[in-house]
Amino acid sequence: MPQERFSDRREAGLLLAQKLIAYKDRSEVIVLALPRGGVPVGYEIARELHAPLDVFVVRKLGVPWHTELAMGAIASDGVEILNGDVVTAYNIPPYVIRDVAEQETRELQRRLTAYRGERPLPALTGQIVMLVDDGLATGSTMRAAVAAARQKRPRAIVVAVPVAAVNTCLGLKAEVNDIVCLRTPQEFNAVGEWYDDFSQTTDEEVRRLLDDAAVGTVYGSV
Repeated sequence: MPQERFSDRREAGLLLAQKLIAYKDRSEVIVLALPRGGVPVGYEIARELHAPLDVFVVRKLGVPWHTELAMGAIASDGVEILNGDVVTAYNIPPYVIRDVAEQETRELQRRLTAYRGERPLPALTGQIVMLVDDGLATGSTMRAAVAAARQKRPRAIVVAVPVAAVNTCLGLKAEVNDIVCLRTPQEFNAVGEWYDDFSQTTDEEVRRLLDDAAVGTVYGSV
């Protein structure tokens, strides 16, 4: 049976939240969205689960001559994940990986400042960390997020996405405590193909949603 597209990220988040109901009203749950596109999805999940929302900044390392193809990803704590199959298949030399990693590190730091300012990441030790994005293709970015989050010694790591390549979703199962991939189409080319509206989420929207969460409009007064 053909799987339906989502109208936008908000609808995707609402539908995904229905599959995460077991985590509702649990004080140890924190939703960490991967910006930018994961934030509107995570916002709806956090609101439905009555959980706090924050961002977890990770950057894809795109192949320079095919930027949509991920050869790896980096996270804010210096965690770097390489996609060995892509690196080998395209014979990508180490200096190219370094150049791209340095460029993406600068953008990662810019986003950390833009979204969080001086506000530190919430304590994750002993928490159930729910990592959310708007979809997974190769999964390199999410794997970097999982590796970085694990260093904080959470009680459990949950991955939640509206759509994912079936092999990516299956591969991540062994790396986390729970994973919910709402759609896993057999024919998968790009995340954006599964949304009617896949317009770019702006920095301003990310900040607005985080500000709403910070004043308690997502999960109650603070």
